Amino acid sequence: MTLQDTLGFAAAALTTGSFLPQAWLTLRTRDVSGISLAMYGSFTAGVALWLAYGVMLGEWPIVAANAVTLTLASTILVTKIVIERQKL
Repeated sequence: MTLQDTLGFAAAALTTGSFLPQAWLTLRTRDVSGISLAMYGSFTAGVALWLAYGVMLGEWPIVAANAVTLTLASTILVTKIVIERQKL
């Protein structure tokens, strides 16, 4: 593995790992009142585009980080949507 890949995977682990506490807290408490639907919607779309970009380049640190981040961000986004709809 190259130094660039090592740095990429380290950055991916740190930035992606930062979503774990938020996803866990959101799923555990079901409290989505402080989560912006517009922000998470645009963020999730952006992560999906980064994932596609990484796949097209064959850059596996980008792919790995964004695949996990997309899963976590999508989980938070779907939870927000479901809970907000239940309030109607």
